[in-house]
Amino acid sequence: MYKIKEIFYTLQGEGGHAGRPAVFCRFASCNLWTGRETDRHRAICQFCDTDFVGTDGPGGGRFASAADLATAVAKTWQGLPHSRSKPYVVCTGGEPLLQLDDDAVAALHAEGFEVAVETNGTKPAPIGLDWICVSPKAGADLVLTTGDELKLVYPQPAAMPELFEDLAFTFMRLQPMDGPEQEANTRAAVAYCLAHPQWQLSLQTHKYLGIA
Repeated sequence: MYKIKEIFYTLQGEGGHAGRPAVFCRFASCNLWTGRETDRHRAICQFCDTDFVGTDGPGGGRFASAADLATAVAKTWQGLPHSRSKPYVVCTGGEPLLQLDDDAVAALHAEGFEVAVETNGTKPAPIGLDWICVSPKAGADLVLTTGDELKLVYPQPAAMPELFEDLAFTFMRLQPMDGPEQEANTRAAVAYCLAHPQWQLSLQTHKYLGIA
């Protein structure tokens, strides 16, 4: 059984695939926070701004099998069937690796999708993923220490970039923390990237554009 908050078609807003049309499959539940405001004071990730509670979002629900989930994702894809770009699905959350497994990845591949995951890195990844993006959170043990992209929300005083710079990721990116200090955080992230060129700046362009 897969519990999905929502499935929707949009443009990837951040990271290495920013601007790419994609289906987002948001898995319900997370291991760093319940998602309920009454529990935020106990959350490991205090700055989370995503609604991943329940299965009531557009396209959301409970899917009995990997094939059922992959069919729902395929129905959401709106790109041309014979376009030059493969259909792309981003498995996100919450924390997708609490539920995403080998069967689901294989079923999405069978529907023709390139499969990406955005994870906090506290759980091992299933086999066959085409793109692994890890976003570490201060106070959470990092298990997934290799992948395509490490995307660090900045600044996190207990999770500064130097703690991760030797990990085996192809791309290392800093993303300014959203919120009331976003402008100052952006300036600080820019300055850090300029001083440490192995890091690249990642912006949440979907927020600037006002899209999901």
